[in-house]
Order: sequence, then structure tokens, then C-alpha cells
Amino acid sequence: MKILLAACNAKYIHSNLAVYNLKSCSGKYSPQVVIKEYTINQIRDEILKDIYLEQPDVICFSCYIWNVSFVKELVPDLKKILPDADFWAGGPEVSYDAEKFLRSNPAFSGVMVGEGEETFQELAGHYIEGKPENLKEIRGVAFRNEDKVPDIVHTGWRELMDLSKVPFAYQDLKEFKNRIIYYESSRGCPFSCSYCLSSIDKKLRFRDIELVKKELQFFIDNKVPQVKFVDRTFNCKHDHAMTIWRYITEHDNGVTNFHFEISADLLREEELALMKTMRPGLIQLEIGVQSTNPQTIRAIRRTMDFQKLKGIVDQIHSFGNIHQHLDLIAGLPYEGYESFHKSFCDVYALHPEQFQLGFLKVLKGSHMMEMTEEYKILYKDREPYEVLSTAWLTYGEILRLKMVESMVEVYYNSGQFKNTLVFLEGYFEDPFRMYEVLGRFYEKRGYSEISHSRIRRYEILMEFAGEHSEIPLEKLSDVMLLDLYLRENLKSRPAFASDQKPYERMIWTYRKEKKIPKTAHIEVFRDGKITLFDYTDRDPLTNNARLTDITDEVNKNYGNV
Repeated sequence: MKILLAACNAKYIHSNLAVYNLKSCSGKYSPQVVIKEYTINQIRDEILKDIYLEQPDVICFSCYIWNVSFVKELVPDLKKILPDADFWAGGPEVSYDAEKFLRSNPAFSGVMVGEGEETFQELAGHYIEGKPENLKEIRGVAFRNEDKVPDIVHTGWRELMDLSKVPFAYQDLKEFKNRIIYYESSRGCPFSCSYCLSSIDKKLRFRDIELVKKELQFFIDNKVPQVKFVDRTFNCKHDHAMTIWRYITEHDNGVTNFHFEISADLLREEELALMKTMRPGLIQLEIGVQSTNPQTIRAIRRTMDFQKLKGIVDQIHSFGNIHQHLDLIAGLPYEGYESFHKSFCDVYALHPEQFQLGFLKVLKGSHMMEMTEEYKILYKDREPYEVLSTAWLTYGEILRLKMVESMVEVYYNSGQFKNTLVFLEGYFEDPFRMYEVLGRFYEKRGYSEISHSRIRRYEILMEFAGEHSEIPLEKLSDVMLLDLYLRENLKSRPAFASDQKPYERMIWTYRKEKKIPKTAHIEVFRDGKITLFDYTDRDPLTNNARLTDITDEVNKNYGNV
């Protein structure tokens, strides 16, 4: 008897904590449980072949909004080549409408509902040694009751388990090379955000802190590049968060980065004081702002003091050692186009390292789904169930916001155009309007659906600026050159760069006398400023080269530019 746990991830760098937790909880059945991870971008025939060659008796798929259609299309073909196998589904995409899912997908035998660790152990026992003999004895499953009434049996949701009883999921890290490690120190959420499934589980549970320390040390000892905590609001319990942050600070290996999703306005002075001392890059913070419209915040059942959040984000930013990722959601109740415009500008002014513009997803089981009629929310029938329009936002306006999102992702979130964007923003009403106009330019020129190189993205910006007579192109080209050389010592200069030939001998002499290595770059800008780019000393957060202004030194000793 062989049971296969199958994960279909969105990208290769992702891993699926759920299937590893299930195997870790399978106890004496573990030797007969196999994990296979795929991606939704793989050729399906490759997956069919791989699963077929395993010859499993039971196949369990973990289902989410990014993979459930892929899984539903894959399993009917698997059933044809493995006719005697039983297929099970689990995860948030099937838990809230298990009976409907089974009726719509006849190739599946059953669904594990809700938390699956204890349920899976009993399910494995049922298949491997007939204990329990009947599926009806297992809490937390829905399954076909062949040729009987009712045709589907649902045994109800299982009681939530003690998180400390889940064995550590990671033993051998070889298979996780170049992939993100996910880890949870708590489950549930104390808040009731109407768009989020975590708000349904009000029983907030924490893993024993001594276990957490031991497991974090395992990651630290193995120099894992990144550990991403999946805790919904990591800092909702002050002592728990402080203990973990203090531990990773004291045991920092200089390599591992820890990612946390937090509520910034809950941070206390003690936590901020500790953060200030951390190695640059030790932690990164994801902060869900979602909206700055007070009416919207109340409607989605969030508790968020934006002015307090702003002060804390600014304070963390001043430390210069922590990457901050701030989120907004378009399509929320009472948030029209201009309201979102304001929310955008409010959050953009905080200068996060990453600025994520998301679109409302109407998830099964969420309060937002119950409110769709009242809010006149139309959303896609297929996952990820993304909003199409609301009482406050038309589909046409959503398309405009999609253009803004695309431009923010390409230019802001890449981190490669920081100085260029600051320069350009000064010629528009506000940053939102700049991205809006830039998005329209991309659409007009047909650039939106084309993959562009980094240099080409700069050239497009120059074309864009050329349509705005008030933007000085020579100044812009110097700022763009600054951004380009901050990241890499270019092998060939872009077409818009200024001519360096008049300064070649002077710079050569300076390099020789100062023993400047070829790996460094010296640029003479149009305004006469001379800058040394040192690629051996990079900013740990931005990866930018260290800059040194050598204008006075060069002019004094080697002749004025």
C-alpha cells in the first residue's frame, strides 16, 4: 500500500508545508507515504507519467486558489491510467463546499475538510490496516457513499488540534535547495477581516516556544537562505514575537532571512528597539494596509490606525536595515477609483521596498462572499475569484488600476529605477498619476504584452519623457545612468548615455594612481559630478553598489572636468 501526497505549487521556488506536515503526522504509516511536488507550469504529461510510475493506491492533492483547476483537470486522466486508485482532495479550496466539489468532480473519492494532520493519519490507517474500518468513523472527511442514500457522507469538521503536536516537517533539506522554506509558529487569527479565511478560525494557537527555538536553530545551522513564517498576524502576541525576534537576533548566522507578516500598528517600543539592532537583511516585514479609507476599514472589519502605522513604518525605514513590503487591495467596499488613488498615494509616501497592489478575491467561506449582493460585487467564476466590479468601482476602472499595478511592479518593485522614479514624479500631479499616464503610454505603444530587457525599460522611459516637453531629457538620462550603474558595471553603455571620451585619460590616471580595480566604475556626469561605483561593497537591502563622490579629489589633482 502506497499513499502519495501531491502538491502543485505556483512556482518551483515554492514548497508546500501542508503535505510535509501531513507526512510528519502519519506516524507509523510514514514509510508508506510519499511526497511529490510539481508546479502548475509543468507539462501535464510529465506529471501523469511521474505519478503513474509511482503506482500509488491513494493520491491526495492539496488544493488552493492557484492550483485547483489544474488539479481538477489532471485527476480525471490519472483516474483512467490508475483506475483502482482512490483520489482525495484537501485544503481551503475544497473544505467549504466538499459535497458540491465531489458531485462536480466524480474522479475524486473524498475530501479532507479543514485541518488535515490528524484526519490524514486516520485516513492512512483506514487504507493501510483497516483501522478504522469505516470512513464514517473519521472526523473531518466527506466521501462518496456508493449506491446509498445519502450519496455523500460528511462527518463534520474535526476539533482544532494542539499545534505543538505537529512534528517538525523538515528533516532533510537537500530537496529544498534554492526554494523557500515555510514555517508556522501559530495558527488562526485574532482579527475578523471580511475577505480572509483566517478570520473564520478564531481559536488562535501557538506552537510551544521551546520547540520553535529548536526548529529555528535547525534552519540557522543549515544556513537556509529564507524562512517564511506563514503566521497570519505574527506579532499579535507580544511575548511570542519578542522571544522569536530576540532568538534569531542572538543566533544570527549572517545568511538566513526571516519573513514575517505583521500588523505594524501593534508594534511596541521594545520590539522596535530590538529591530534597530538587527543585521541588515535579517528580517523582512509584510504589512497589509489594504486601504486608508476609514469607511472601507470599518466595512472589512479591520482594526488599523493608519497614522500610527505610518509613524512606525517611517521609524523602521529610518533604521536602514529592514525590508518592508506594504499591501493595498483594490475592489474593497466603499473604495472607488479616487478613494483608491488616495490610498495609493498615502502608502507610496511611506517608500516601502515593495509596494503590492492586489485585487479583491472573493473566497469561499469568507464574510465578503456573503456580502456580494449588498456590495454589488461581481467576480470571476474561476479561481482566484478576482473582483470584476463593485458598487463603487467599474470594470473599466479596474482595468486602469491593472495598468497602474503593472507599472508599479515593473518599475518600482524591481528596485532598479529608484532615482529615476523620484526624478519623474516631480513632473506629475502625484505618483499615482505618473504610473497611470505611463500605463496608458505602454498600452498606446503596444508595449504591455511584450517582455522587455532592463535597458529597454529605460529606453521606453526616455520615449515616454519625450512626449512631455517639461521633462529635461539630459538630466533624466544622467539619473537613469546612475540607477543602471548602481546595479551593475555595464559591458556596453546605453544609447542615451553621455560621452566619456573627453575624460578617459584623466580617469585612467586616477585609477592607476589610486589602484582602483577594473571591477569598479567611474562615471563623469553632465553636471560635472564624478562618482565611483564600488561593486565589492553592496547595500545588503538594495544590492546597490557603494557610491563615493570623488569630484573634488579628481578636479584638484587631475584637472577640472
